[in-house]
Amino acid sequence: MTGRRSGVGRTSGATQLTKFAFLASALVFAAVGMIASRRIAARARAAVSENSAEAAPLTYLGFDTNTYPGDDALPGLKKTFSFSGYWLNPPPGATENTWSGKREVVRKNGFGFLVLFNGRTERQLKSPVDLAALGRADAEAAAESAGREGFPDHTVIFLDQEEGGRMTAAQMAYISSWIARVMSRHFYAGIYCSGIPFKEGGGESIVTADDIRARVSVPNLSFFVYNDSCPPSLGCVYSKAAPAPSLSGVKYARVWQFAQSPRRREVTRACSATYNPDGNCYAPNLPMGGAMTVDLDSATSPDPSNASQLRVD
Repeated sequence: MTGRRSGVGRTSGATQLTKFAFLASALVFAAVGMIASRRIAARARAAVSENSAEAAPLTYLGFDTNTYPGDDALPGLKKTFSFSGYWLNPPPGATENTWSGKREVVRKNGFGFLVLFNGRTERQLKSPVDLAALGRADAEAAAESAGREGFPDHTVIFLDQEEGGRMTAAQMAYISSWIARVMSRHFYAGIYCSGIPFKEGGGESIVTADDIRARVSVPNLSFFVYNDSCPPSLGCVYSKAAPAPSLSGVKYARVWQFAQSPRRREVTRACSATYNPDGNCYAPNLPMGGAMTVDLDSATSPDPSNASQLRVD
């Protein structure tokens, strides 16, 4: 996923086969990164311990990536991750969807799901487009794809909205139409959007998630927000105690994308040591000879698109 207007979107990872020389250097980096990750995670746990008198809710670590990692990679990935992103249509920048038909094998490997549908950019919503009709058509496509993949009724489908800042009237018309039609097809609606304050000038700022929430009157609308800025993000850290989504800066967020590949250097300087020197976040425990860039997500459910398990922490 890539953003334009606010520069706060993300570029998803892609599966890469690497040469032996790269693997050797990656192992050296991994040792350094692990030490840094543990130190950052330790500071985070200490902060939670000091500032919370109540037991913290359970959180779960997941990943998302535009390209399906391959059947052979799933057992290794499950050692680290509880859930996986799952695309219903071609992800941003892609012409095909490599996740298609893979739900059952992902499920059999024990993963929960974060179900995603790639929405439209502002440029695609220019006149003379019928915004309501386009939203309904895309929602129908999302529902049909979810059904073909075997996702049951009431699955939460997250509409991917890459662009940050305040939504235009056209964007809101499309989003509102999409949400209404998805819900009419007996699914729950969710939004993937920015959780980062966007400066509008005059000392004012807006968070995209807050903007959408204030303008869409839908109960139980789920928010999957991205905020890879350090802080609040800890960076590319694979901690058993994943950071709570509420720490993203959006208190009502149900899922938080806290690390992206490649990292945005201007906002991740404080946690740069947790990333690979090439700027990416690589999944651990892959079969020998493989490397895969990922974005890291946290949720209060091991199956974030299962509406019965979702709650705001």
